[in-house]
Amino acid sequence: MTRGATEAGGVTGVSDGRRVTSADVAKEAGVSRATVSYVLNDVPHQKIPETTRQRVWEAAARLGYAPSAAARALRIGRSDIVLGLLPDWPIEHVLGRLIQQLTNAFAEHGLTFVVHSSAHPARPLREIWKAMTPAAVLALQEFADLEAEAMRAAGIQVVMAMHGSIRGESCPPLVSEHPIGALQARHLAEARHRRIGYAYPDLPGLDSLAQPRLDGVRKVCAELGLPEPAVRTVPLDAQGAAEAVREWLAAEPSVTGVCAFNDDVALALLAGLNHLGLRAPDDLAVIGVDDITYAALAQPPLTTVHRNTDVIARNMARRVVDSLEGRESPAEPVPDELVVHVREST
Repeated sequence: MTRGATEAGGVTGVSDGRRVTSADVAKEAGVSRATVSYVLNDVPHQKIPETTRQRVWEAAARLGYAPSAAARALRIGRSDIVLGLLPDWPIEHVLGRLIQQLTNAFAEHGLTFVVHSSAHPARPLREIWKAMTPAAVLALQEFADLEAEAMRAAGIQVVMAMHGSIRGESCPPLVSEHPIGALQARHLAEARHRRIGYAYPDLPGLDSLAQPRLDGVRKVCAELGLPEPAVRTVPLDAQGAAEAVREWLAAEPSVTGVCAFNDDVALALLAGLNHLGLRAPDDLAVIGVDDITYAALAQPPLTTVHRNTDVIARNMARRVVDSLEGRESPAEPVPDELVVHVREST
């Protein structure tokens, strides 16, 4: 008797107490094992009638059979898995959307994107990549060069980091955060703000994003002859944000506009202003990053930098696929479409 996973305790692909093989599918469909392999692995340039293909798929479905991932890896010379390494970041809004877009982008190339978070108490990274031997590893943050070397020695063809280089390798990050801070600062400068602040996140794990954004703000301030931005670490609570607001307003000269690390930090600043009986932009202009849903609902509605993460995901997938297929990739960061959505907070 063939049983599927729908029965209690059942195991998909088990027939008469044993695992179903391609030979069982071939017998059920009345074709050769080679034909089953050609059909289920979608081997190109095989002249197999559509009716035969349909018969093979129906037989495989009835028996609960799926091709072995290991066998497929042997056939094409590599795994079809791309392992995504997530740092210990909050998985919210933009990061969640990027993961989904990367999943879709890799799927368009016949690759499966699997993510692993380093948040405690996750299994050690080496255990993960050894267990699945992915074709490529795409890290959102840099990781140790010894780890990268071990991956390559184990046959993992592509090891890339989106933010920060693989340690020991002198190459720019694949996704640059610098233009985001620069765009924020230019927006405030164009609104005639002459002293700009930067609201830094209070999570150290976000430094690889926050520091280059701050560098972008600093560069624009220097280019325009403005003072060095006044940096304050802003927690995600109204009282802590209010303290940062007090310090900016008490500075000499006082800060009149703030570039926030992201929309969450910007919303905390709006709450801090409200806590003090103040309001943006009259007392302090605020611009965020990410254009999350709540940005437009804030009081006042938040000005923010919108980033097209789908463009980033598609270009990242393209870079990985090019590397897997032996094609050279550009040295510069992937294209990034940024636009300021101007609302009432500035």
